Amino acid sequence: MPHIDYYFSTISPYTYLVGGRLQEIARRHAATVTYKPFDILGAFSRTGGQPVPQRHPSRIDYRAQELPRQARKQGMPLNMKPAHWPTNAAPSSYAVIAAQKAGGGDLPQLIQRLLACCWVEEKDIAEDQVIKTCLSESGFDPTLADSGLLTGAEVYAANLEEAVSNGVFGAPFFICDDGQKFWGQDRLEDLDLHLKGEL
Repeated sequence: MPHIDYYFSTISPYTYLVGGRLQEIARRHAATVTYKPFDILGAFSRTGGQPVPQRHPSRIDYRAQELPRQARKQGMPLNMKPAHWPTNAAPSSYAVIAAQKAGGGDLPQLIQRLLACCWVEEKDIAEDQVIKTCLSESGFDPTLADSGLLTGAEVYAANLEEAVSNGVFGAPFFICDDGQKFWGQDRLEDLDLHLKGEL
């Protein structure tokens, strides 16, 4: 049974654009997925990346064209200038980590709800009530937002170290158990083909 380690950021628009496609791919190939939220800005500083405002204007201009194109391609709404971005990704990431450990709910839905709150619904996913609502909507105990803080902080920090050591430099990033790596929501087709044995 193949396995995928999925490194992502809860404030990444490209992670938002993954939508439900990773789960569809995993189902087709009976693959398991471990969800690993990590500090994307921490990864940038250690792997040569830069936060959006610090990038060259040509890169910023391209991003402003590419994101809406990709959103249209997936039929997904996207607000290019959300009211609460950037925001602190740690609290929402802690909640994802706690939910994955607790089980019992729909983890992919939780992740997508948090991302949609940021990139569509003008909500601040660093706010406790926003996180608790997303947990509840996804079938998890909303108190995980409080009880999972310590473990969440430890795992979140460990995920960053693991990501950097495994060659992760952006989000979303997918690593198969055979070592093959795929960066970006636009590489999901390649991930699918690889799991089919065709790439």
